[in-house]
Amino acid sequence: MIDKNIQIPIARYLEKDILSHFQPNKVVVIYGPRRVGKTTLLHQLSGKIKEPTLWLNGENLDTAEWLSSRSLEKLKNGIGSFKAVIIDEAQCVDQIGLNLKILVDSITGIRIIATGSSSFDLANQVGEPLVGRKWQYTLYPIAQLELSPAETPLESKLKLESRLIYGSYPEAITAQGNRDKQTVLESIVDGALFKDVFMLEGVKKPSKIVQLAKALALQIGSQVSLTELSNLLNINLATVERYLDLLEKTFIILRVSGFRRNLRTELTKTCRYYFWDNGIRNTLINNFNPLEVRSDAGQLWENYIFIERMKKRDYQHISSNIYFWRTHDRQEIDLVEERAGKLYGIEIKWSPKKVRPPRSWLTTYPNADFTTINRENYLKFITS
Repeated sequence: MIDKNIQIPIARYLEKDILSHFQPNKVVVIYGPRRVGKTTLLHQLSGKIKEPTLWLNGENLDTAEWLSSRSLEKLKNGIGSFKAVIIDEAQCVDQIGLNLKILVDSITGIRIIATGSSSFDLANQVGEPLVGRKWQYTLYPIAQLELSPAETPLESKLKLESRLIYGSYPEAITAQGNRDKQTVLESIVDGALFKDVFMLEGVKKPSKIVQLAKALALQIGSQVSLTELSNLLNINLATVERYLDLLEKTFIILRVSGFRRNLRTELTKTCRYYFWDNGIRNTLINNFNPLEVRSDAGQLWENYIFIERMKKRDYQHISSNIYFWRTHDRQEIDLVEERAGKLYGIEIKWSPKKVRPPRSWLTTYPNADFTTINRENYLKFITS
């Protein structure tokens, strides 16, 4: 069953932008985790592409072998007369970047869309070969920015608890009941979430990566000690750092560094980690309890706002450096955005009570802004 209040398929914010850059002799690269809706978006895009389109899947062994040939003759024979080409799961194709370069440099008028669920593989392969030849996008779990056209602000607030607990993966949003949502999320974690991590060469202990992700799930909004993680998992620091990097590059977590400019007391050596999706985080720790009986409602709220704000910045091309701010005497701000030379301090609070800015923030950065985002004003912050 489908939630009748949601339009299916959900219109993705990137659609118009991608179509505008689907240009002759260019490649549009779309990154994003598995089951985030990349293939559905491709179908929506293909319906608006007027010419016949060749669909390819990089996970098909025959297709991957042909696409990795670096032979112009083989590539041309496979493409035939098609001038529009879609390659799903392109990260599975060896040397995909070089082969795409051969295609766009040799076949007049060809237009290509390639998707990948691992930025580790695909970004490394398409980076240098496609300089000046590509447009690059990231597709996130469904954004409130995309849901707002289909629901009123009141409906959004009524569904907020569900989104804090079950997240925003397309299948989780459209599943009717909480049990179905939970089943969807469990299948994503068990069958898709870590697939690209485990496929990467040199990952000898995949169970340790899952344990690491679970440990991070309990530390949202807190400074993370790599030494403590090393001791907890019984692996060395270098391996912890590598596994953290892999979790980032496969769209599971996001790393945020501390901000420092003036105060010696500002903390910068530690990082904070957020999850791309609340539902994935809750699945990892097997906690789908309602907010009223949870001790981590504030963490869920912070993760949700942080990620929804990230989606907004990315989709609307808002250029910004992001940090957290904390001093040794525990004055802190959850999110600092640096845009056009100005600092914006943002405190994220589940409680609707107003929060005063930290004294050190005011004295050290007198020209900076400060605001509190809570349940009363959050929609404008992540959508408008």
